[in-house]
Amino acid sequence: MLQLRYGSSVTSRLGFAQTVERAKELLKEQGFGVLCQIDVRKTLKEKTGAEFRPYVILGACNPRLAQQALERESQLGLLLPCNVVVQREGDAVIASAIDAKALLGMVGRPELTPIADDVNARLRSVLDGLT
Repeated sequence: MLQLRYGSSVTSRLGFAQTVERAKELLKEQGFGVLCQIDVRKTLKEKTGAEFRPYVILGACNPRLAQQALERESQLGLLLPCNVVVQREGDAVIASAIDAKALLGMVGRPELTPIADDVNARLRSVLDGLT
């Protein structure tokens, strides 16, 4: 697993479309719903005519954890949902997830740390399931 300042990524053992579908299944197993699925490649082609690699953003939300966080910080919706990205880089399929602790760290509310840790553990499980 590659750690970034704002997330983690892994190389998937599956093809691109299979990784997207498996990520959605694993998110569901971890209590997340996928609120939106953005096909960046398709959108860029339609809006700008540009060719782009396969790239999908899954906007995931765990309702229980989101409620806990929103009860502690009413404007937190600006930072939701948690994004999971699946993209093709050369011959590899890369899956990435946001680091909720880094994201929520911007808020400066220590009481959000346990929630962020829970989100991160669940997202790590999703990424682990793709390797």
